[in-house]
Amino acid sequence: MFHLQEMQCLFDMKKLTKIIVFCACCLVFIGCDRVTKELAKQHLKDQPPVTYLHNTFRLEYVENTGAALSLGDDLPKAASFWLLSIVPLVVLLWLLYFTIKNIDTMRNMKMISIALVFSGGIGNIIDRLLFDRHVTDFMNMGIGDLRTGIFNVADVCVTAGVIGLLLFFNDKKKNPDAVPAADVPVQ
Repeated sequence: MFHLQEMQCLFDMKKLTKIIVFCACCLVFIGCDRVTKELAKQHLKDQPPVTYLHNTFRLEYVENTGAALSLGDDLPKAASFWLLSIVPLVVLLWLLYFTIKNIDTMRNMKMISIALVFSGGIGNIIDRLLFDRHVTDFMNMGIGDLRTGIFNVADVCVTAGVIGLLLFFNDKKKNPDAVPAADVPVQ
Protein backbone atom coordinates (compact mmCIF):
# COMPACT_ATOMS: atom_id res chain seq x y z
CA MET A 1 0.00 0.00 0.00
CA PHE A 2 2.75 2.46 0.93
CA HIS A 3 4.60 1.62 -2.30
CA LEU A 4 1.53 2.51 -4.39
CA GLN A 5 1.15 5.88 -2.65
CA GLU A 6 4.84 6.58 -3.13
CA MET A 7 4.55 5.80 -6.86
CA GLN A 8 1.49 8.05 -7.17
CA CYS A 9 3.37 10.90 -5.49
CA LEU A 10 6.32 10.45 -7.86
CA PHE A 11 3.95 10.36 -10.83
CA ASP A 12 2.28 13.58 -9.67
CA MET A 13 5.68 15.27 -9.16
CA LYS A 14 6.78 14.22 -12.64
CA LYS A 15 3.56 15.62 -14.14
CA LEU A 16 3.93 18.84 -12.15
CA THR A 17 7.53 19.17 -13.31
CA LYS A 18 6.47 18.76 -16.94
CA ILE A 19 3.72 21.37 -16.51
CA ILE A 20 6.25 23.79 -15.01
CA VAL A 21 8.68 23.17 -17.90
CA PHE A 22 5.85 23.65 -20.42
CA CYS A 23 4.80 26.95 -18.80
CA ALA A 24 8.42 28.15 -18.56
CA CYS A 25 8.96 27.40 -22.26
CA CYS A 26 5.80 29.33 -23.12
CA LEU A 27 6.91 32.32 -21.08
CA VAL A 28 10.37 32.30 -22.70
CA PHE A 29 8.95 32.03 -26.24
CA ILE A 30 6.34 34.75 -25.64
CA GLY A 31 9.01 36.91 -23.97
CA CYS A 32 11.34 36.58 -26.98
CA ASP A 33 8.50 37.56 -29.29
CA ARG A 34 7.57 40.61 -27.20
CA VAL A 35 11.18 41.80 -26.84
CA THR A 36 11.97 41.45 -30.56
CA LYS A 37 8.77 43.26 -31.55
CA GLU A 38 9.62 46.14 -29.20
CA LEU A 39 13.16 46.28 -30.61
CA ALA A 40 11.73 46.34 -34.12
CA LYS A 41 9.46 49.25 -33.18
CA GLN A 42 12.37 51.17 -31.63
CA HIS A 43 14.99 50.54 -34.31
CA LEU A 44 13.20 49.71 -37.58
CA LYS A 45 10.01 51.78 -37.63
CA ASP A 46 10.20 54.65 -40.17
CA GLN A 47 13.65 53.43 -41.26
CA PRO A 48 14.79 51.88 -44.54
CA PRO A 49 15.22 48.07 -44.51
CA VAL A 50 18.46 46.67 -43.10
CA THR A 51 19.89 43.80 -45.13
CA TYR A 52 22.38 41.04 -44.38
CA LEU A 53 24.16 38.39 -46.46
CA HIS A 54 23.63 40.18 -49.79
CA ASN A 55 19.94 40.85 -49.05
CA THR A 56 19.23 37.21 -48.15
CA PHE A 57 17.98 38.31 -44.73
CA ARG A 58 16.17 41.62 -44.44
CA LEU A 59 14.83 43.51 -41.42
CA GLU A 60 11.99 45.87 -42.26
CA TYR A 61 9.16 47.10 -40.09
CA VAL A 62 5.52 46.54 -41.07
CA GLU A 63 2.27 46.34 -39.16
CA ASN A 64 -0.03 43.57 -40.34
CA THR A 65 -3.78 43.66 -39.63
CA GLY A 66 -4.40 40.33 -41.36
CA ALA A 67 -3.25 36.78 -40.81
CA ALA A 68 -0.24 35.19 -42.52
CA LEU A 69 0.76 37.07 -45.67
CA SER A 70 -1.83 39.76 -44.77
CA LEU A 71 -4.75 37.45 -45.57
CA GLY A 72 -7.91 39.02 -44.23
CA ASP A 73 -6.44 42.48 -43.71
CA ASP A 74 -9.44 43.97 -45.54
CA LEU A 75 -11.99 42.37 -43.20
CA PRO A 76 -14.28 44.71 -41.27
CA LYS A 77 -12.94 45.47 -37.81
CA ALA A 78 -15.56 43.36 -35.97
CA ALA A 79 -15.04 40.33 -38.25
CA SER A 80 -11.27 40.67 -37.91
CA PHE A 81 -11.58 40.79 -34.12
CA TRP A 82 -13.64 37.58 -33.99
CA LEU A 83 -11.87 35.62 -36.75
CA LEU A 84 -8.27 36.63 -36.02
CA SER A 85 -8.35 37.13 -32.24
CA ILE A 86 -11.22 35.41 -30.43
CA VAL A 87 -11.53 32.18 -32.46
CA PRO A 88 -7.75 31.54 -32.37
CA LEU A 89 -7.71 32.38 -28.65
CA VAL A 90 -10.41 29.78 -27.97
CA VAL A 91 -8.48 27.19 -30.01
CA LEU A 92 -5.26 28.01 -28.14
CA LEU A 93 -6.99 27.77 -24.76
CA TRP A 94 -8.33 24.35 -25.78
CA LEU A 95 -4.76 23.37 -26.82
CA LEU A 96 -3.51 24.50 -23.40
CA TYR A 97 -6.20 22.45 -21.63
CA PHE A 98 -5.46 19.39 -23.81
CA THR A 99 -1.73 19.70 -23.14
CA ILE A 100 -2.04 20.04 -19.36
CA LYS A 101 -4.54 17.17 -19.23
CA ASN A 102 -2.34 14.83 -21.30
CA ILE A 103 1.14 16.07 -20.46
CA ASP A 104 2.07 12.95 -18.52
CA THR A 105 1.71 10.82 -21.68
CA MET A 106 3.62 13.21 -23.97
CA ARG A 107 7.25 13.01 -24.84
CA ASN A 108 9.22 16.18 -24.29
CA MET A 109 9.58 17.05 -27.99
CA LYS A 110 5.83 16.97 -28.53
CA MET A 111 5.32 19.07 -25.40
CA ILE A 112 7.84 21.67 -26.62
CA SER A 113 6.26 21.68 -30.09
CA ILE A 114 2.88 22.44 -28.55
CA ALA A 115 4.49 25.15 -26.39
CA LEU A 116 5.88 26.74 -29.56
CA VAL A 117 2.49 26.74 -31.32
CA PHE A 118 0.70 28.04 -28.22
CA SER A 119 3.27 30.76 -27.56
CA GLY A 120 3.41 31.96 -31.15
CA GLY A 121 -0.35 32.16 -31.36
CA ILE A 122 -0.61 34.01 -28.06
CA GLY A 123 2.22 36.35 -29.08
CA ASN A 124 0.33 37.53 -32.15
CA ILE A 125 -3.01 37.67 -30.32
CA ILE A 126 -1.41 39.96 -27.73
CA ASP A 127 -0.52 42.37 -30.55
CA ARG A 128 -4.01 42.16 -32.05
CA LEU A 129 -5.68 42.90 -28.72
CA LEU A 130 -3.29 45.58 -27.44
CA PHE A 131 -2.55 47.40 -30.70
CA ASP A 132 -5.93 47.49 -32.49
CA ARG A 133 -5.29 44.43 -34.71
CA HIS A 134 -1.78 45.57 -35.72
CA VAL A 135 0.80 42.77 -35.46
CA THR A 136 4.43 43.84 -35.72
CA ASP A 137 6.35 41.95 -38.43
CA PHE A 138 9.95 42.67 -39.29
CA MET A 139 11.87 39.71 -40.81
CA ASN A 140 12.06 38.68 -44.45
CA MET A 141 14.23 36.09 -46.20
CA GLY A 142 14.85 35.21 -49.81
CA ILE A 143 17.02 35.38 -52.86
CA GLY A 144 16.33 38.06 -55.43
CA ASP A 145 12.60 38.41 -56.01
CA LEU A 146 11.87 35.01 -54.43
CA ARG A 147 11.11 36.03 -50.84
CA THR A 148 9.07 34.96 -47.86
CA GLY A 149 6.39 37.20 -46.47
CA ILE A 150 7.43 39.51 -43.64
CA PHE A 151 7.16 37.64 -40.34
CA ASN A 152 8.06 37.79 -36.64
CA VAL A 153 9.31 35.50 -33.87
CA ALA A 154 5.76 34.36 -33.06
CA ASP A 155 5.38 33.17 -36.65
CA VAL A 156 8.68 31.29 -36.39
CA CYS A 157 7.44 29.64 -33.18
CA VAL A 158 4.17 28.52 -34.78
CA THR A 159 5.98 27.17 -37.86
CA ALA A 160 8.61 25.31 -35.81
CA GLY A 161 5.91 23.95 -33.52
CA VAL A 162 3.78 22.65 -36.40
CA ILE A 163 6.82 20.97 -37.95
CA GLY A 164 7.61 19.42 -34.56
CA LEU A 165 4.03 18.19 -34.18
CA LEU A 166 4.17 16.61 -37.64
CA LEU A 167 7.40 14.84 -36.68
CA PHE A 168 6.22 13.77 -33.21
CA PHE A 169 2.46 13.34 -33.80
CA ASN A 170 2.16 9.80 -32.41
CA ASP A 171 4.75 9.86 -29.68
CA LYS A 172 2.74 8.79 -26.64
CA LYS A 173 4.90 7.28 -23.97
CA LYS A 174 4.43 3.61 -23.48
CA ASN A 175 3.39 2.37 -20.06
CA PRO A 176 6.55 0.77 -18.62
CA ASP A 177 4.46 -1.61 -16.49
CA ALA A 178 2.43 -2.90 -19.44
CA VAL A 179 3.38 -6.27 -20.83
CA PRO A 180 3.69 -6.25 -24.64
CA ALA A 181 1.25 -8.61 -26.36
CA ALA A 182 4.12 -10.72 -27.73
CA ASP A 183 5.44 -11.35 -24.20
CA VAL A 184 2.16 -12.58 -22.74
CA PRO A 185 2.54 -16.30 -22.01
CA VAL A 186 0.13 -18.60 -23.79
CA GLN A 187 -1.62 -21.10 -21.54
